[in-house]
Amino acid sequence: MSISPGFTTAEIREFVHEYHGLPYGRKCAWLAERGVSRHTLTRWRDAVYEGDLDRGLIPREGSPMTVPPGKRTALEKARAAEHAAHAAEVARLSARVHELEDTNAALGKAIGLLHAMSEEEPADNPTTPDPSNS
Repeated sequence: MSISPGFTTAEIREFVHEYHGLPYGRKCAWLAERGVSRHTLTRWRDAVYEGDLDRGLIPREGSPMTVPPGKRTALEKARAAEHAAHAAEVARLSARVHELEDTNAALGKAIGLLHAMSEEEPADNPTTPDPSNS
């Protein structure tokens, strides 16, 4: 369930975090480019930082006076740590994928060489004389 039709909770959360990462003086133009009003952004921000965005709940007392100092900073730090952990995991998995692709290519070459060698070998019919006749 979303608090705004047409947007998922993940999109709203990213939108709010992206907005707060903008430098001073760029926020109004950025909102205008996306067609989102300041009132809508305020509702979304309250739901992200103080309410329950996943259930579509916005706190009744969303005044900046009631928000404990540092709460937004703590959320941003947690989000940044989460992104860093995801980035490290993606880098590790990408390195593993490259390693496996290289191994796969080497195995393909080895199999190709084995097939080429088996075609060059003589047939299974022995040409040596039978030792019992000697």
